[in-house]
Amino acid sequence: MKYTAANIKMWARMGQRGAVFGVALPEIAARQDRVKLLTADLALLSGMERYTKKYPDQFLNLGIAEQNMIGVAAGLAMDGYRVFASTYASFIAVRSLEQVRQNLAHMRCDVKLIGSSAGTAAAKSGISHWATEDLAFIRALPNLTVFSPADSLEAIKATEWAADMEGPVYIRLSGGLSCPIVYEEDYAFEPGRLIRRKEGSDVAVIATGLMVSESLKAAAILEERRISCSVYNMHTLKPIDREGLAEIFSRYGLVVTVEEHMISGGLGSAVAEYKATLPNTPRQVFLGFQDAFCEAGTQRYVWEQAELTDVQIADRIAREWERKA
Repeated sequence: MKYTAANIKMWARMGQRGAVFGVALPEIAARQDRVKLLTADLALLSGMERYTKKYPDQFLNLGIAEQNMIGVAAGLAMDGYRVFASTYASFIAVRSLEQVRQNLAHMRCDVKLIGSSAGTAAAKSGISHWATEDLAFIRALPNLTVFSPADSLEAIKATEWAADMEGPVYIRLSGGLSCPIVYEEDYAFEPGRLIRRKEGSDVAVIATGLMVSESLKAAAILEERRISCSVYNMHTLKPIDREGLAEIFSRYGLVVTVEEHMISGGLGSAVAEYKATLPNTPRQVFLGFQDAFCEAGTQRYVWEQAELTDVQIADRIAREWERKA
């Protein structure tokens, strides 16, 4: 895999799904003999054509039967295959939760679940296709590693890492075509480790998925208001980086978590759960969907309703910083 600037830009145009299924999976299948890719009738929408043409015998379309797909994936894994299974994130975390719990979490079957159109990527399709609770459901299950990549490059790196480890994994893909670029050049992807993307002195912003890009833009706006923000990318929701979080809590007087997810059970909850075990920690502000469904529309229109655009994030942080002062 060549992590050149040109490739990174191309992968961003392809979106996270296109990068994973059109770039990462064919590379993985080329070096691993017993790879299987399963989908629930989303091959064309997910950009799987390159893989299916090159490895037709290592691909199965289970049709619109997501629960059955999880069962088949678990059976193949028990027979020694390295299985990747993908459909809409909402259909993995909600419709197929029992199968994920029983077959993957409990039985520890070696299946890598790739939830596409996570968050509100399928914005115009409405809440049936949104995944704004998936982290809460999946994170509660034992034995699962949970990734939420910030851009297409990170989606490829998370997939490559998953291919080389044993055990079930959930990879949450929220970036569509022309996915914002957070990493313009290659970097060392380390599961379970926070990555600081911007250094600041006043506020620590911890974000995941597409909200990393929005938070970086918000931090640039706040610099003009003389509020200095560090921005951290939490690409691994389980296990969380306790050491990294402890350092953040010791350095900053205000911590803000930003996620394209309900504030219950997601990134903010994961941070707060650990923070509650430590003495003398800073105040935390939760930015995400506030226990409500939004109206369908473009993804940015949905974000505006939830106050998750860069300008809105900056305004909220400024208000909270003034309150602290």
